[in-house]
Amino acid sequence: MRRPETEVALLEAASATGTKTVESLATELDADPTAVTNAAFELAADGLVEVEAYSAEAVDLTDEGDRYREAGLPELRLYRAAVDAGAEDEAVSIGELVGAAGLEGPEVDIALSNFARKGFGDIEEGAVRVDLAGGPDVDPEDDPEAGALAAIADGNAGYLDGTVLDRLEDRGLASRTETTVRSVTLTDEGVTALMEGIETAETVGALTPELLTSGEWADVEFADYNVEADAETDYGGRKHVLRQTADRVKDVLVGMGFSEMEGPHADAEFWINDCLFMPQDHPARTHWDQFALDVPPMRELPDDLVAAVESAHREGVGADGDGYHSPWTEDVAKGVDLRGHTTSLSMRYLSGEQVGDLDPPQRWFSVEKVYRNDTLDPTHLLEFFQIEGWVMAEELSVRDLMGTFTEFYERFGITDIQFKPHYNPYTEPSFELFGTHPETGEMVEIGNSGIFREEVLGPLGVECDVMAWGLALERLLMLMYGFEDIRDVHGTLCDLDRLRTAEVVH
Repeated sequence: MRRPETEVALLEAASATGTKTVESLATELDADPTAVTNAAFELAADGLVEVEAYSAEAVDLTDEGDRYREAGLPELRLYRAAVDAGAEDEAVSIGELVGAAGLEGPEVDIALSNFARKGFGDIEEGAVRVDLAGGPDVDPEDDPEAGALAAIADGNAGYLDGTVLDRLEDRGLASRTETTVRSVTLTDEGVTALMEGIETAETVGALTPELLTSGEWADVEFADYNVEADAETDYGGRKHVLRQTADRVKDVLVGMGFSEMEGPHADAEFWINDCLFMPQDHPARTHWDQFALDVPPMRELPDDLVAAVESAHREGVGADGDGYHSPWTEDVAKGVDLRGHTTSLSMRYLSGEQVGDLDPPQRWFSVEKVYRNDTLDPTHLLEFFQIEGWVMAEELSVRDLMGTFTEFYERFGITDIQFKPHYNPYTEPSFELFGTHPETGEMVEIGNSGIFREEVLGPLGVECDVMAWGLALERLLMLMYGFEDIRDVHGTLCDLDRLRTAEVVH
């Protein structure tokens, strides 16, 4: 009997009295696991070996998990720094402990939340106290999560408690995947074949130009192809599902007669907030909500428009206008921020600053990124995409605005939009939009809208109605694809497998 070299080696390494996994055989033979798997299937087809397959769970550390395995979990580093600083006797400021523990960036919040979760102590008014007397819920010297990181790195994840693995997976420190393990056992026919003797056959896996030109192809033996053998999944490049949706939104709005706006991501507060009749002492204009840039102020702002906007803030617009009677300075207006909404583009276009004066009717939109100092959660990110749009025409009403939304969302198969009255400093009337999440059945806020107030349009020189909106592209994605956590879509914790397999919605 003549068999390919890998098959002969596999027969000689396999056992009739016990099973060996393909991985262990590949290591023993110093061969590629895929080649060994293919050889095992070929031998099994001829009855020389028996191949059994079963599912197993593979557990691996993420990059963050491996980093914490070496440096220590943030909460343990905070605990040890607190003990060293005497925090069991007197509370120590978080700032002092953060430096002593070597915590940076997101590690600070991670340390504080898990410090409290594990009962290491109390965190109040910016200070930490260690509770040694009451005893923590988790022994800091024998933390199961820290021990699990080491066990996974050593290949001993199979002995770990499932609850601990769930916690590490939730924290993004470990990943669990289902794998198929194959074992090989020598059959009686295989033993007989070995006793009778097996010769190694020289086989060729591919027809090459050299074999053709030399004529050797006629004398060599080609290896059989096993079409049932597992093949490695090859993920080619593809457009991100969020970008696919953004492009589709643009196509829909262009089809509805809209033109696209463009403008800067970093802009003067004048365009971002002042033109929107947002008072300069409004809480949303502090560093708690927006990102101010440490750059020189914007020098060039249209003088006439600045004066008109200042007058609207101080005195109001029209006979019944009253303004805010709150502080307003041009220095604040010239400060440069990352835009918290793309309505700054609308102000540039409506004022005529971007493309010149516009006569009604007009329809404009943008699908661009905005930046807000929000708390990260399943529906909020620090940066996201906003679908901005506005229509300028005579005698617009809320019915026109609601009809526009109905037509827009129907293009994406969403027909259950609900509206809720709302307050905005820059629109009146105003309302929020909600849609039903396809997986949870919960109502999800998907946008904000209204008709611009006279205090906004008057300084811009617009003498007709303008209805406008800001919709969240990521929220639209949640309604279309069923994502429950927007961090699965983009960011450092995105679900790559789901993004690779997400079907395109037409």
